[in-house]
Amino acid sequence: MKGKKSNKQVLIKKNISYARRHWPGQCSEASLAFLKELTTRFSLSALLGEVRLLDGVWYIAHAGLLRLAERRHCHGIRAQVVVPLSDPTGGRWVVKATVYKSIASKGFVGYGDANPSNVSPLVHGAEMRVAETRAVNRALRKAYGIGMCSVEELGWSPGSSVANQSSQNGPSTNGNNGHQNGHPRLRDRLCLLIRQHRLDAGLVKAYAADYCGAANLRDANREQVEAFINHLTERASADREALLCHLNSYPKQEGAAK
Repeated sequence: MKGKKSNKQVLIKKNISYARRHWPGQCSEASLAFLKELTTRFSLSALLGEVRLLDGVWYIAHAGLLRLAERRHCHGIRAQVVVPLSDPTGGRWVVKATVYKSIASKGFVGYGDANPSNVSPLVHGAEMRVAETRAVNRALRKAYGIGMCSVEELGWSPGSSVANQSSQNGPSTNGNNGHQNGHPRLRDRLCLLIRQHRLDAGLVKAYAADYCGAANLRDANREQVEAFINHLTERASADREALLCHLNSYPKQEGAAK
């Protein structure tokens, strides 16, 4: 028991040291305290890429979830395509995953979807595999009580090389009057999210611009906005009160998020 405790303390020190070296501008005392809690509860390793800090928020990775399942002696994982909701021709896939923690477990279910609009261009053509990974991640998070979102559920990481390249190339337009850089569906998703969780549209707009690293939300590219919407969805579902406190740190703005 003493050896296990010592190993856990060593991992905590390694994780904190790694976080300070690789995410120096994001490592607040609160984020480091959260990392310590994650390490204590789940023995996740930042060095092995099992957790990542993106824009001040911790995310678990697929590798960390699988390693956790192995340590907890997960009995099995079943994944199957939800045929009625999938469209192979359009590259849209919906997968249902069920995690069985023990032989007597009734199973923990998670769904994942992927299509060309919500995955990195680097994995176009592999949407079914992405959907499976997302479904497995959600099922594992439910099974082991992990409230934080996984990296793979974001689509791709904010600040990734693909996102940065898109940003450098400038905002894309498809002759759609500039609505969300030619993608009004993202705007609709964001507006729906605001209504669903009764959020202040002006504050969300300010938060979105800050998250995307843009002076105004309309200057952000599609990938950045997609990542923000996924991020906001997770935060609103996990802890709405904490999200409201964060939103209130921004100055009031007029109008809805666009």
